[in-house]
Amino acid sequence: MGILINQVFEAQKVMRRVIIGQDRVIELMFIALLADGHVILESVPGSGKTKLAKSFAKVMDAKFRRVQFTPDVLPSDVTGIQFLNPKTQEFEMRTGPAFTNFLLADEINRATPKTQSSLLEVMEEHQLTIDGDTISVPAPFLVMATQNPVEKNQGTFPLPEAQLDRFLLKIPLDYPDLASEKEILSFYQVEDPFQDLSLALTIETITELQASVKKIRVSEPVKDYLLALIRGSREHPEVQLGASTRAALALMRAAQANALLQQRNYLTPHDVKELAPYVIEHRIILSMEGMIRKTTQEVTQEIIQSVEVPVELSSGQR
Repeated sequence: MGILINQVFEAQKVMRRVIIGQDRVIELMFIALLADGHVILESVPGSGKTKLAKSFAKVMDAKFRRVQFTPDVLPSDVTGIQFLNPKTQEFEMRTGPAFTNFLLADEINRATPKTQSSLLEVMEEHQLTIDGDTISVPAPFLVMATQNPVEKNQGTFPLPEAQLDRFLLKIPLDYPDLASEKEILSFYQVEDPFQDLSLALTIETITELQASVKKIRVSEPVKDYLLALIRGSREHPEVQLGASTRAALALMRAAQANALLQQRNYLTPHDVKELAPYVIEHRIILSMEGMIRKTTQEVTQEIIQSVEVPVELSSGQR
């Protein structure tokens, strides 16, 4: 197993040559991949969201498709259509860009709700239904959606709660620090290092590691701690809608992936606490009073701080 995990570390190393100063973001992307989940990348324009997604796909031996979402994109533009072949006079299926391993849903909140909903089935069930015919998408399958937080009310359509709940992690991209930004100028001054990205991870390795994630042991005290965080999001006085049971499963799976990358076969409370902000924040809806006083990020941190972290267990108790 150590050899396979080292391949993941090599893939991260290769990506850091292109995506500079975002090491934690790269780690979270691989956690989502190994946990078999989807991600929302959120930041201001020009921060490298699209290049991050393209680089992530390029270091792996996988199919990659991109959809630039705009209000005129139709559901069939994403999933595919049945069309009449004039030569054979028979209907044939033409799959859309969602039939891939890695789908970049660029500026997803610019699409209409009807088009956004075209991804619900494939995100949850890894299958597409086109005019009554159902086909499975290849594994692994990961949706990487990008959105701009400063344009949420300017010609955009907020993602509904049902769709947000299907994203394993919401990953914010902050501005790089001064040293990293200067390094970006130097690296990109002459040429784009993206062109030199090399393959570092195979489909077989990914699927094997995804299976290993599910075998990471989760003790009863850690489950109790995880559920206390989820239930705390529902009981917070400034939260109108808390995290769902799907969120609890997502937090467990993300924490298991984190433990695997730490080369452990058991979950610790720290794994859960470390991933909780990325799993919970986009799943809670604040009350009207809560929106006025606080952000979802602040409330999420309050929830995490309000739940006591259990003492680390001895190896014999894990």
